[in-house]
Amino acid sequence: MKKFIGVFAVFASLVLMAASAFAQAPDCTDEGKAAMYTEFTANRTSDSAKAYEAAKKYLGCSQAEDQYTAYLKKWVGLYEKEARKSKMLALLYVDKKYEEALALGKQILADEPENVRVIIDEGYGSYLAAASLKKDSFNTDALTYARKAIQLIESGKAPAKWDPFKGKDDTLAYLYDVIGRLELKDNPSGALTSFLKKAQFDTELKKDPWTYYFIAGAYESGPYTKLSADYKACCEGKDESPQSKLLLENINQVVDRMVDAYARAVAAAGSEPKYEAKKKEWMDDLTTWYKFRKGSDAGLPELIASVLSKPLPPAPTPVTALPAAATTSAPAAGSPSTGAATTTTAAPAAVPATAAASPAKPAVSTNGETGKPKPRKHHASTGIDNQRR
Repeated sequence: MKKFIGVFAVFASLVLMAASAFAQAPDCTDEGKAAMYTEFTANRTSDSAKAYEAAKKYLGCSQAEDQYTAYLKKWVGLYEKEARKSKMLALLYVDKKYEEALALGKQILADEPENVRVIIDEGYGSYLAAASLKKDSFNTDALTYARKAIQLIESGKAPAKWDPFKGKDDTLAYLYDVIGRLELKDNPSGALTSFLKKAQFDTELKKDPWTYYFIAGAYESGPYTKLSADYKACCEGKDESPQSKLLLENINQVVDRMVDAYARAVAAAGSEPKYEAKKKEWMDDLTTWYKFRKGSDAGLPELIASVLSKPLPPAPTPVTALPAAATTSAPAAGSPSTGAATTTTAAPAAVPATAAASPAKPAVSTNGETGKPKPRKHHASTGIDNQRR
């Protein structure tokens, strides 16, 4: 990032030099114009900023259209189109003048609608603008351009340089993060897909505890809430049935993913002071859901210690039929269940409450399952205050 900022500091100094040069009245005699054109041709390939200064002086002197002015006008136009791209990046990532930068980016895209560099910056920059300026109106552009950028990159397109990101994977991870955070409130299942994709890239976000906290939140706000509502509508308070067993099996698969994600958040937070308060919240959530599945917290420290050495589980495949001799069961202590049944047990007395339920301490039922876990907090938050760039 320091190198990136340095490049744009040089760009800014060139702009100031050009402004100073234009302040001096050009020598518009034939000899003066010849000197300007010579300066232009001498610097055209080696120092485009100086060539631009000379070309603008020449055009300022010449009223009549000839082969020289026609060529210089074309060259100046192309130079200014390229220069505004550098200016946009400087405004966005160095000066943090988000509205000016994003407006300039849209001008560029009017001429070059498939410019992947500018589309990336419009997507991520709109997200930064929403956070910095507290204007949700930028979120629509953030989603639109982030999705477009991902589509272009995954189809093989690439910018000349990935800065300020560290490369293709880093760029994709941050773009998926933008989509996930902005969709979490209204489309948690879609957000979950983006968060899981983000976590597949070997970037700093893979080590970030927020990544796994949002995965847990997306599971709960999306698949878990729907399955829990389905169970309540058809089966709550009724005798165990094949339908209730099937629903509980699918619920357990999702809860196991939530346990895994919370364990990763706690493990990734480590002992860093900046995560101290959040880690306590995440540990409370983890313990609640772990006890729901296991009946106690036995094996929980071992899970936390080992979870980051294991691959992140994919989203579960819905179970549509149970084995003939299987019903729901609590998995063996010490490792998250994949959702497959192991021993025959009675159905839980209650499906865990969704995040909309009233707060309650979990109570262990007679069959070893827990009752109502307390509601989760902040899953609807976009978390855009947690920026690292």
